[in-house]
Amino acid sequence: MGLFDKLAGWLGLKKKEVHVLCIGLDNSGKTTIINKLKPSNAQTQDIVPTIGFSIEKFKTSSLSFTVFDMSGQGRYRNLWEHYYKEGQAIIFVIDSSDKLRMVVAKEELDTLLNHPDIKHRRLPILFFANKMDLRDAISSVKVSQLLSLENIKDKPWHICASDALKGEGLQEGVDWLQGISCVIFL
Repeated sequence: MGLFDKLAGWLGLKKKEVHVLCIGLDNSGKTTIINKLKPSNAQTQDIVPTIGFSIEKFKTSSLSFTVFDMSGQGRYRNLWEHYYKEGQAIIFVIDSSDKLRMVVAKEELDTLLNHPDIKHRRLPILFFANKMDLRDAISSVKVSQLLSLENIKDKPWHICASDALKGEGLQEGVDWLQGISCVIFL
């Protein structure tokens, strides 16, 4: 059973469709994280970088998971907003070893938070400070500071250090989502 199957079971969501949007810059590890969150029989052995723009939808129990995997080019990121209205929670993946593009990640986060379909909703946001296994990775505390997460006052949020290749930190994120289930799915 995948982590989202477990989450759906804990939440009693056997008959409810829930949309979780997973976004982040290219090469942040979204595809690898999403693969680990899928049921084990649906996981892919070989992960390849996404070229251009791709959307993947899959269901675990009756949890509908929508994955946005974008090229790093800004012209693709404006397509994210077409899925904001139906989203009920957001997973934002950050490459914690890519210090140079942390500013770009912050700009994209600010754009997301100020979008009319997001701004006035109390959507929970789970941040994965991914690639913690790399030598150049900065801590999740430092990622939080660089993204100014402390300024997010109107939405529940949580940041987890993660290593998507090993699946480390992913369960903590799912547990957090489960813990605020009354906020997310009501």
